Amino acid sequence: MIEKPKPISIKSRKAKARGLQNEIKDDIQRCFHLSDFDVKSSSMGLQGADIQLSMEAKRRFNFAIECKHRNSLNIWDALEQAQNHSKTDSTKPIPLMVFKRDRSAIYVALKWDDFLKIYMKQM
Repeated sequence: MIEKPKPISIKSRKAKARGLQNEIKDDIQRCFHLSDFDVKSSSMGLQGADIQLSMEAKRRFNFAIECKHRNSLNIWDALEQAQNHSKTDSTKPIPLMVFKRDRSAIYVALKWDDFLKIYMKQM
């Protein structure tokens, strides 16, 4: 008889999500030379973007970040969350969804127009 895998607990799910958020926070701090004060990981269950940025951080990296660490992901719902976070922020950050699944690389999704704007600034 084949046993079904046990469903992951809410506590484990939140720990995975928190781990991704912390990794993204650390990367932003390192790449943009920002302090713990400038970049913070939001507590689970709080409204708003998953990564909280100070005004200085937004000046360098103005994104509304939604993080998802799931094996099964509704990308459209996650993108909508990032877009909603952007709408409520007066600095009008670019909505950015960061996602991964177990034992995978981290990926990002954003609107094509936003990608082109960012890319063209680099040229």
